Amino acid sequence: MNILSNLLAQATQPPSPSKQRRGIELKSPREIDIMRESAKIVATVLKEISELVQPGMTTADLDAYAEKRIREMGATPSFKGYHGFTGTICASINNEVVHGIPNPKKVIRTGDVLKVDTGAYFQGFHGDSCITIAVGEVTPEAAKLIRVAEEALYKGIEQVKAGAYLMDLAGAIEDHVKVNGFTVVEEFTGHGVGRNLHEEPSVFNYRTREMPNVKLRAGMTLAIEPILNAGSKHTRTLADRWTAVTVDNSLSAQFEHTVLVTETGYEILTDRTKI
Repeated sequence: MNILSNLLAQATQPPSPSKQRRGIELKSPREIDIMRESAKIVATVLKEISELVQPGMTTADLDAYAEKRIREMGATPSFKGYHGFTGTICASINNEVVHGIPNPKKVIRTGDVLKVDTGAYFQGFHGDSCITIAVGEVTPEAAKLIRVAEEALYKGIEQVKAGAYLMDLAGAIEDHVKVNGFTVVEEFTGHGVGRNLHEEPSVFNYRTREMPNVKLRAGMTLAIEPILNAGSKHTRTLADRWTAVTVDNSLSAQFEHTVLVTETGYEILTDRTKI
């Protein structure tokens, strides 16, 4: 999950159930084991949603299912109540980039590009992941956008290991996106994740000098989440103060994993293929 900076500045409700934000934290073996469980819950829910979604359902239907399943597995939804967000999932369709609020009037249709982002809070730690689903038969452009978005995520993850730098990851994502003719949304980033849903460091999907080029260390846990647009990289936020959409009505796609940095590489904690 991404959060708009202006929402963070204006929010009056503290993050729940997390504690206040702290610096970069290295997780202990015990904490990593707990995060494996929280991440497994997230991966399970997303895999199940990808298999059950069909035209005619609403985003509220998916939200209710996600909350039910997260609670059945002994966790609580990370997003629900976070700075006032009302859903268990973010459900963003087509030109909606991030933070789509589940709505019983928002019907999912054949050809939609559906982003589903969710998190689970289990025994003091969060897992966070997002998938993009092609609903039925989509256009060739949409299919390519979804494919490249997922490829970009793994291009970034492949750079992860102790001693590497965040800009290695960012550059790999940016290069893959650009060579395929799409744009990286720069207004949202990935982030550290653990005791808090959003922790340091910010995980950029493009090269920048805005933030220090953090050196990765074993025990860091990162939510890596490239967001791609088919047109302009710029977004605007709707009147609900959450839903971000493309300024030119172009399609958008996103994939996200919670990833553990190890001495020799990485472990994808939200790996749905292991469910």
